[in-house]
Amino acid sequence: MPHLPPAQEEVALQFHQLCEHLMLPAVPANTVLGIEEGAGLPDAAFWWKERATCCKVRARRFGSQRQLVVVEPSSTAGVAVLKLKNLPVNSFSLEFLTELIINLEKLENDKTFRGIIITSDCPKAFSAGVDLREICGKNPAHYTEYWKVLQDLWLRLYLSNLVLISAINGPCAAGGCLIPLTSDYRILADNPKCLIGLNETRLGISAPFWFKDPLVNIIGHRASEHALQLGLLFPPAEALQVGIVDKVVPKDQVQSTALSVMTQWLAIPDHARQLTKNMIRKPTADLLVKHRDTDIQNFVSFISRDSIQKSLQMYLAKLKQNKD
Repeated sequence: MPHLPPAQEEVALQFHQLCEHLMLPAVPANTVLGIEEGAGLPDAAFWWKERATCCKVRARRFGSQRQLVVVEPSSTAGVAVLKLKNLPVNSFSLEFLTELIINLEKLENDKTFRGIIITSDCPKAFSAGVDLREICGKNPAHYTEYWKVLQDLWLRLYLSNLVLISAINGPCAAGGCLIPLTSDYRILADNPKCLIGLNETRLGISAPFWFKDPLVNIIGHRASEHALQLGLLFPPAEALQVGIVDKVVPKDQVQSTALSVMTQWLAIPDHARQLTKNMIRKPTADLLVKHRDTDIQNFVSFISRDSIQKSLQMYLAKLKQNKD
């Protein structure tokens, strides 16, 4: 393999160093470079109906018997606990994303549930985000499908009528922040290893606009500029101070705190809360719906570059060496 330019070697080393710092075997590389005007369906709700059966069709392609997502009823009536179980670090493989969306759809359609607590069943992380194996060495059609599914998950979560609480019990960087940023409430374990943030710029890339938008909505414009440009990963106390999480508690209290907070949210009549949530979030969601085709094209064009593919290959090769 030819030598990489110094800039690309630096990116590859940053991949490696960051993963070592977080003790994660995968670092998300999901990004688009620039957003142009593009055609798209004007309404997020209509668009979602068009996509409603896609994941079910896709799921039939996977033969794995592993259960990557576990759903259990909680001790509180009307509340489900959704556990992410894609070992070792809940990387977003296509199979995992598909199973997650199907389970979310089932819970949405089951009228006995009013809220979901989303947490990790993997000891090492809440989520490491994008699975690099899905965006390395594949063809443009695969990259297109993968990015569409990631968009599907974002829209499913962001526009959910259910109360969503993220019980973040491990590190959550870059693409792994998709779930917390689309939730209604975020609780983080008080552990120095539990870093959270959109750190894409440290890898020489930028976060998608539909990651940026909810972050701005949550922590404000200036704080987002600072966090995104510097690629900050916040430890618990700083995450609470900036507002990217709503509460920090000892790790063994994350689940019980989530249930307590859920009770407060469920005290509000569903119809009033849902209408309010949709009123606030729909303009942000419609931006993705409107620009989704251009967003996909930008991502596929970027990830297909030889320099990016070589950097990803270098990192995955180093990861394999470390395992061996």
